[in-house]
Amino acid sequence: MSNLLSPLSTRMIQSSFIDMENMFDLFREEQEITDDINAADLIFTVGKVGPSGSGKSTIIRLLFRFYDVKGGCIKIDGQDIAKVKQSSLRSHIGVVPQDTVLFNDSIRNNIRYGRVAASDEDVEEASLAADIHERIITFPEGYDTQVGERGLKLSGGEKQRVAIARTILKAPQIVLLDEATSALDTQTERNIQASLAKVCTNRTTIVVAHRLSTVINADQILVLQNGRIVERGRHDVLLAKGGAYAEMWMKQQQAETIDSASDTETKDKSTEKLQPPSNKGN
Repeated sequence: MSNLLSPLSTRMIQSSFIDMENMFDLFREEQEITDDINAADLIFTVGKVGPSGSGKSTIIRLLFRFYDVKGGCIKIDGQDIAKVKQSSLRSHIGVVPQDTVLFNDSIRNNIRYGRVAASDEDVEEASLAADIHERIITFPEGYDTQVGERGLKLSGGEKQRVAIARTILKAPQIVLLDEATSALDTQTERNIQASLAKVCTNRTTIVVAHRLSTVINADQILVLQNGRIVERGRHDVLLAKGGAYAEMWMKQQQAETIDSASDTETKDKSTEKLQPPSNKGN
């Protein structure tokens, strides 16, 4: 097994950075997980969207080589990843998952896990980029604050920012965002988007998402259904086509409108309860 040639970011990149050729999922007999994908040039963001079970996250697992494809191959800069050491492959990839894994340790060490030899200054610099530094220093123990089992002492948004800081510290050539904001409320998601953008700057990025607002700025969006690509293109192009992506977009926009109206109604009712009793009849 060979190492993945390094550093990828300074090499002359071939026609495609990530290629997926005639790929079959190991656990899906006779079902293609995707058509051919020339997924990314050196600086490229690809969004993969679709319903649950469509194969979005499977592609992430295949890139990490949690298991190998049954047919076809995945290449990074012309190298078949099945012939590359897993440790070398994974050292070039950073991931921000939906369910962030934090250890029962300090915030500092949870961030430093991205690059264990990093200095305290490096950790704080990554935290600043992830927009979590100011929050950390409000804790009595600062960066030495223990996060608890699986990070239970932090909010969902705080955990995601720690994961983003960890990925920034790692400085990988490829970034995978696997439903990174799907468990967050809409406002928290909006707040975190700027931090995610910093992670992805000048890096090949693959975004797996059910919430389409996450991928509207992607260079290319792949729409998956039943393990196959049914549409591809930029956000505005796919909307104009009026196909599967446009239908999903309309449904999500309608759902957000209903949720917004419901929140407004709830606030109005709360305000009514706070009004002083009427003095009519006195």
